[in-house]
Amino acid sequence: MADEVDYGAANLNPVLEYNMKRARRGIALIFNHENFFWQLCLNQRRGTAADGRNLQKWLTYLGFEVMLHNDKTVSEFKELIAQAALADHSDADCFICVVMTHGEPGKLFARDGAIEMEELLQPFRGNVCKTLAGKPKIFIIQACRGEKHDEPVPVDEVDSIQGETNKVEIDYGIRTYIPSAADFLMCYSVAEGFFSHRETINGSWYIQDLVKVIQEHGTELEFLEILTLVNRMVAARTIDRAEFAHMLGKKQIPCFASMLTRKLYFHPK
Repeated sequence: MADEVDYGAANLNPVLEYNMKRARRGIALIFNHENFFWQLCLNQRRGTAADGRNLQKWLTYLGFEVMLHNDKTVSEFKELIAQAALADHSDADCFICVVMTHGEPGKLFARDGAIEMEELLQPFRGNVCKTLAGKPKIFIIQACRGEKHDEPVPVDEVDSIQGETNKVEIDYGIRTYIPSAADFLMCYSVAEGFFSHRETINGSWYIQDLVKVIQEHGTELEFLEILTLVNRMVAARTIDRAEFAHMLGKKQIPCFASMLTRKLYFHPK
């Protein structure tokens, strides 16, 4: 049975947290796409295997039942989403879905074709997946969201974080689709309109830094604080090695859109 949630004035408590003390943390789906059918004319996403391995390790550390799916077709992708939405999440704290792939406005690519962004979100809305109603539903999207490179801007004070030196590539983009239901959290590797960068050996900047912050602070910080730290780390990176000279010196800033209604912690179970 789904939790009953009252969003009225009686619950305007600034320290109110989501209940994360159920029998299990919940499912974490990871869709990691590296290779695509040649007809799509999409480049291989070199380095993404490292992202998949690292996410699987550290989401497991947070207590999730991680299901890593590589290079799924459109039909396989949709079937796995449907199965997850139809599952009984009554004894679970929350749900996470990570998609790492190429994209274009409003679409994400599976191995053999595109999937509408709304097809990913709709099955998990509170009026459809009732055992997740009132629980955090976190979607992490590693892909570009446009065709612009973010330019560096000088500031007086900024922490220095050493970037990686292996070659950087880009994942062409998706447009934001914000769900209307409460308790969704949309995490994007880059701000709207810009390229998202991925290293050919170590994986994407965003996933690298997300994993690092989870590793160091995942069980102690509130999750939006974690995402803010990730923003800071990615913002400190600069492309210093790339296939094309015009990419050198470019930057990236992730973003997130929160429809959460309480604080979210992943304290150890």
